[in-house]
Amino acid sequence: MATVLSDDAHGPLPVVLLTMTFVTGVVDAISFLKLDHVFVANMTGNVVFLGFAVAAPHAFSIGASLAAILSFMVGAVIGGRVVTHFGDHRGRLLATALYVEIVLLLVATGVAWGLVSPDGPHAYAMIVVLALAMGLQNAAARGVGVPDLSTTVLTSTLSSLASDSRLAGRGTTQWRRRATVVLAMCAGAALGALVTLKVGVFAAAVLATALLIAAGTVAHRLSASDATWAVDSSRG
Repeated sequence: MATVLSDDAHGPLPVVLLTMTFVTGVVDAISFLKLDHVFVANMTGNVVFLGFAVAAPHAFSIGASLAAILSFMVGAVIGGRVVTHFGDHRGRLLATALYVEIVLLLVATGVAWGLVSPDGPHAYAMIVVLALAMGLQNAAARGVGVPDLSTTVLTSTLSSLASDSRLAGRGTTQWRRRATVVLAMCAGAALGALVTLKVGVFAAAVLATALLIAAGTVAHRLSASDATWAVDSSRG
């Protein structure tokens, strides 16, 4: 029987992807609050910030926005290569992507230890490394192909939640998962902001890394599974 966290088609993959979605909220809280007001996962916001920066360079950073966008795209290229090599087994795909992402988060955590200024070299290094990780994560999540779980983007999820609702004359059981995804990112952002503001960037980075390691542990077990959900035949 299908549930919010697991179903016959995708097994426990949604649990891992929801954890990654929560981490997205944490790292975007870090980057927006302490890294020159940019996002490392929400690229729509960065494109808008880039436009703002052209009109008001004193209030927004062209350099930080560009660094995040370009690094995210490079991360997505890396994620695409992972999908190309491991796309026939979604457990191995997700595990491999998480291994690389965990290394990137460990690097970001080390950089966070020396963070002094929101627009200094350490801040730009964190933006680059975190955006690389989020680009990789987004590409890998797309390759895994669990509906409504892109882990970094909520626009289409919110649109589907409304347009497929009973208010729109349709109604679908997918609303539960969609609502859970939105809550996961919101909760991650709230906790990330709380830890960042009350304790510090380093502590928030440690939190994000620890959560990814937990997700990676589960994904590692999935990578060895031969369960039917390990390969999504509908994607071929």
